[in-house]
Amino acid sequence: MNNPNQPAQTPGETVARLSLAEKADLTTGAGWWHTIAHPDAGIPEIRLSDGPHGLRLQNDTQADHLGINNSAPATCFPPAVTLASTWDTDLAGRVGGALARECLAHGVHVLLGPGVNIKRSPLCGRNFEYFSEDPLLSGVLGAAWVKGLQAQGVGASVKHFAANNQETGRMSVSADIDIRALREIYLPAFRRVVAEAEPWTVMCAYNRVNGVHASENPWLLTDVLRGEWGYDGLVVSDWGAVVDRARALAAGLDLEMPSSSGAGPARAVTAVESGELSEEALDRSAARVVALARKAATHARPDAAYDPAAHHDLAREVATRGAVLLKNDGALLPLDPDTPQRIAVIGEFARTPRYQGEGSSRVTPTRLDDALTSIIEAAPAAHVTFAPGFPVDAPDVDAAALHEEAVRTAESADVAVLFLGLPPSFESEGYDREHIELPTEQSRLLAAVVAVNPNAVVVLANGGVVRLAGWIDDVPAVLEGWLLGQAGGSATADLLFGRANPSGRLAETIPQRLADTPAYLAWPGENGHVAYSEGLFVGYRHYDARDMPVSFPFGHGLSYTTFDYADLRVASDAAGIDVTVAVTNTGERAGHEVVQVYVAAPGERVRRPVRELKGFATVCLTPGETQNVTVRVARADLAYFDTAAGTWLVEGLDHRIDVGSSSRDIRLTATVPVKGDVYAEEPGADSTVAVWLAHPVGGPAIEALLLRVQKSMGDAYPKERSPRHRMVANMRLSQLAQIPIVPLGFDDVQQLVERVRSAAGTGGQATP
Repeated sequence: MNNPNQPAQTPGETVARLSLAEKADLTTGAGWWHTIAHPDAGIPEIRLSDGPHGLRLQNDTQADHLGINNSAPATCFPPAVTLASTWDTDLAGRVGGALARECLAHGVHVLLGPGVNIKRSPLCGRNFEYFSEDPLLSGVLGAAWVKGLQAQGVGASVKHFAANNQETGRMSVSADIDIRALREIYLPAFRRVVAEAEPWTVMCAYNRVNGVHASENPWLLTDVLRGEWGYDGLVVSDWGAVVDRARALAAGLDLEMPSSSGAGPARAVTAVESGELSEEALDRSAARVVALARKAATHARPDAAYDPAAHHDLAREVATRGAVLLKNDGALLPLDPDTPQRIAVIGEFARTPRYQGEGSSRVTPTRLDDALTSIIEAAPAAHVTFAPGFPVDAPDVDAAALHEEAVRTAESADVAVLFLGLPPSFESEGYDREHIELPTEQSRLLAAVVAVNPNAVVVLANGGVVRLAGWIDDVPAVLEGWLLGQAGGSATADLLFGRANPSGRLAETIPQRLADTPAYLAWPGENGHVAYSEGLFVGYRHYDARDMPVSFPFGHGLSYTTFDYADLRVASDAAGIDVTVAVTNTGERAGHEVVQVYVAAPGERVRRPVRELKGFATVCLTPGETQNVTVRVARADLAYFDTAAGTWLVEGLDHRIDVGSSSRDIRLTATVPVKGDVYAEEPGADSTVAVWLAHPVGGPAIEALLLRVQKSMGDAYPKERSPRHRMVANMRLSQLAQIPIVPLGFDDVQQLVERVRSAAGTGGQATP
């Protein structure tokens, strides 16, 4: 054993004392949830467990990664789809802290979450686990969640790195993405979490990225994650994601989970002995496992405990803050709990809550509130009747009888509250949805109820968006509840009766139809590949670029109060832009407003979206109260990824600042000049005349040359900005030199090339 009088060994020194077989063993799991321990070498085991919206702790005999078997009771917080709709980083951090306390109480060292993959299509079966269609919102909330978790001494595992945006073929499909879209849409949330929160682990995805499995993709796991972003933590596989252990180690994947029953370590040993894999690569990964195990052990608290009631209250707060009031014509909501009215509660989901998604994140709740009971308790003066209305994943039930009973119940009521949504079988990890419609029996029931009682409120329960077009105009009030966790029933009653003021804002666009969605024509791919042909134009970027009507835009959400925006002030410095606006609560209730800052950079160098979210802030105001809200937009967030330069660049131009309460509800606008980064593509003989003209040295040189051409051609030379002039700009310089009437030879071209190269070697200044 280690001598306590000796200085502590570094992870690298510890690994150096192990045999080749012991090193290889360290880089795989001991079982389903544990790592391998070497007590004599000072290497403890650690326990990992599923999340991210609750602890899914299983015993080793019932371990699985699909949510099939039972797990210990834990608080089921609202999933990411709901948490994201709060747009509240403080709340996300508090949820992370609560999850950490439960992990510590159960001896869990690493919780597998958060999921920050982008919602590319509403059909993704796992969208309920992901935050948003927008990378900034996903990254900011993900970083806050990780900070809250790790501040309590439990490690996070940000996942699934990268481009895990569908479940169809998820184990092997290649997400084929152009470099700008990958850099600007699908990687930024991971980059932000790594930079701001330093997660203990990063989990690689199952899928391939541009043809290479994520588990053995050196560009992804080493070049970008470690080389560019400076990540020094551990990379763990998703469960069963490793295809070839030696290639995975070489690429930078440190820990294979779960145990491969010796196959992975044996493959690693053989690869090292044959020279296929360097022992240094194995040592690096083994040392990272040792470092993680020791860090986890220092934070373990055998006497840790948590307060289930307090955590249930927090789950209720998140649920009330995350539900989105989409529509409220005639101020039908909130209902008055003290009025002796007749309320018809219709829909099985009111009695049997749909409160979380299916799969590896499925949590056994410590308790479960249902909306029906909560409504009865919240409105003692009302006469509440209930009818289930439709079956939920129960094909043998008499659906017609349920339908008729519900219509009769609604007809005799003052107001009908319909609980509709997606059955558990409609969306889950492991497969994607086939459409975005409500179940047919629910759509028919909705139409029949509204026909006999137009005073109808719809409360939705769904992990991904459902189509509202076709019935939304017939219903005065709609509350998008998403999946509200174990306290969702009481939270819904709080919102319906005004004990809480709705403040959720959409973290994804609700389209009018599936065919309008960005990935519609490319989903879900074919022959093992899916082309991300929409490029940058995901979510609201797509709808806004096409000026396409939507049911509800990104960022939308109503309140029982109103807010006014005034006095927009914009100040910039070398590091970014401060956007300040005065927000006033002009209604009669206290409420939260989410101030959203979008930026447009209408440059000519590359195509940019109409506007992009670059910052936001949540503010709570009492009636009549005004606060100055300042949102900081970092200069780095103004950049685009230039594929020619292979780096991020900020364009030097006036940037438009749009401030509002959704991507289509812009209240105030300003412009601010931004100094750009200096870059020009170095031209060569086969570069176009346009590329030459854009270069600081090549431009003046080619202008002089073109002046010679113009003089020789006289009136035949194309006028500036004419079609023929644009034609010349699109020609290769070497091609121009081949035209007999042009006084330009290949020697002239070579001299220009050498002049530009010489200038590059002297810091961009042409040599005398």
